[in-house]
Amino acid sequence: MRLARLHGVRDIRLDQEPVPVPGPGQSLVRVTAVGLCGSDLHWYAEAGIGDAVLGRPLVLGHEFAGVIDGGPRDGERVAVDPAMPCERCATCRTGWRNLCPTVRFAGHGDVDGGLREYLPWPTALLVPLPPELSDVDGAVLEPLGVALHAAGLARLRPGMTVAVLGCGPIGLLLIQLARAAGAAAVLGTDPLAHRRAAAERAGADVVWDPAGSPPAAVGEPAVGLARAALGPAATPGVDVAFEVAGTDDAVHAAMVAARPGGKVMLVGIPDADSTTFPASVARRKGLTILLSRRMNDTYPRAIRLAQRGAVDLAAVVSDTYPLTGIDAAFTAAASRTGLKVVVQP
Repeated sequence: MRLARLHGVRDIRLDQEPVPVPGPGQSLVRVTAVGLCGSDLHWYAEAGIGDAVLGRPLVLGHEFAGVIDGGPRDGERVAVDPAMPCERCATCRTGWRNLCPTVRFAGHGDVDGGLREYLPWPTALLVPLPPELSDVDGAVLEPLGVALHAAGLARLRPGMTVAVLGCGPIGLLLIQLARAAGAAAVLGTDPLAHRRAAAERAGADVVWDPAGSPPAAVGEPAVGLARAALGPAATPGVDVAFEVAGTDDAVHAAMVAARPGGKVMLVGIPDADSTTFPASVARRKGLTILLSRRMNDTYPRAIRLAQRGAVDLAAVVSDTYPLTGIDAAFTAAASRTGLKVVVQP
């Protein structure tokens, strides 16, 4: 079978290896669609992410779908849950499987991911895809799950005002979820014009370009925009600000955009594994700062939302490539000239 392994910074190579044999409790999956995520771009550009570094050539890809090959579920189309928590520790037993300290995750550390033609995976983590969803939709269920998890932690409720800072695929899915949750006004910000346009299509009431503004002023328009969207009775700022860019400027902007007593949800992954911001704004406003990691058993809800059209998964996909075009796929994803890039092995 063909597969793509990352050997170092921007060094991803197509190779041939034997088709793997599934072990106990596993099924063989023929991979049909793999989304390239921001975390994959960290691995590609830095040969690591956070405190994890490349220890051996690694197959990336944790947003993927495929078809079960063999066994009692032969031929079934599935989305693949990329996380394998231990299910035994106190964290797992209290329901926080995404925070398991020994979780094994596709395309991370020593666990090869989906950028290959076949892979063995725990059968229990293969989620049936309904006929209404395509294989590419199935790959986008993972970023939708990330957005759903963040929205749940923020406790979105009808009538809230929401800002999304960073309108890549997860930011666009958060805009759609805010709309589905009955948000009174949704604001989006991104320095890229095509992503601001996508934010408008996703349902943002107002979008703006933070480029060229000093960090202290980046979030100020949110106050005026929230008032413009809601009228003069609007609170000074939004109820929840989602930071989905992974930059300190976006974090600071989210804090400026949030109302006193509001929430700031950090979803983006910073390049240098650190986030800094002036404490005065957050302290004086008494903000609640939340951090979100991956997702937690969100596939069933994500599928139901996509099935009934509450979320448009295809709208966040801009480019598809074959596995033989893996270099071009990563170049396109890293250039951010589009939205979600999907590889179809």
